[in-house]
Order: sequence, then structure tokens, then C-alpha cells
Amino acid sequence: MELTHIEHLGIAVKSIEASLPYYEGVLGLKCYNIEVVEDQKVKTAFFKVGQTKIELLEPTSEDSTIAKFIEKKGEGIHHLAFAVPCVQSALDEAASKGVQLIDKAPRNGAEGLNIAFLHPKSTCSVLTELCMSGK
Repeated sequence: MELTHIEHLGIAVKSIEASLPYYEGVLGLKCYNIEVVEDQKVKTAFFKVGQTKIELLEPTSEDSTIAKFIEKKGEGIHHLAFAVPCVQSALDEAASKGVQLIDKAPRNGAEGLNIAFLHPKSTCSVLTELCMSGK
């Protein structure tokens, strides 16, 4: 699989607004984008550190994946996202190597990215996202 770089680290938070003082005031990062991804029932906020982004994920519904994650594990790192030249090719390669897929085909994610997830049961317990610019 050809990984070009770490695209972002996804961090589950109860409230983006409550988290901003730490990321902006303490770490000195600037939030450059906040958006809601309706089909994933999540609100996201992005910060850039070098080439890598940090994505805060706030649930917008009690039945969202992020709400369930926070309920079970608390706030913290949710996933690691790698940039790839082609998400479908990366998924096909992962599946051919026995990796359990959450998504069998790319879907739309925040910031116009095509995304897909690999199941943590097959990725050393780290929820792994593959993404590529859809622009």
C-alpha cells in the first residue's frame, strides 16, 4: 500500500467549543475550518501542524459513532488517517491481505476528502482511515 503521509489524527471530544482554548490558547494552533458532516453525525474542527492535521470530532447525535466512542472510552484519539493516491485501490489491497474493512468503497468525508476505514480488529487495534482529496 502506498501511503503518502499522515493526513490527520482524529480526536473525539464532547465539545469543540470547550476544546478550542487548549488547542488555540495553549498549543497556539489556529482552527481553520469547522464543518458538520451530516451523514456521519459529527461536527469537525481542523488545525494544521506542519503537513499533518488534527481533526476534532464532536458528536451531533447521541447515536453517532463518536458519541458511542466517547461513552465507551472517553475523549481522546479516535483514529489515524493516512493519505493514499487512490482509496479504492488501497481498500482492495488491504482486503486482499486479509484486512477487515469497515467501508468496501470510498465515501465522502470532511473537507471534501474521499475516505474509508479499516477495522481495528485487523489493524493492531488502531482505527485506520484512508483518504484522498476528492477535489
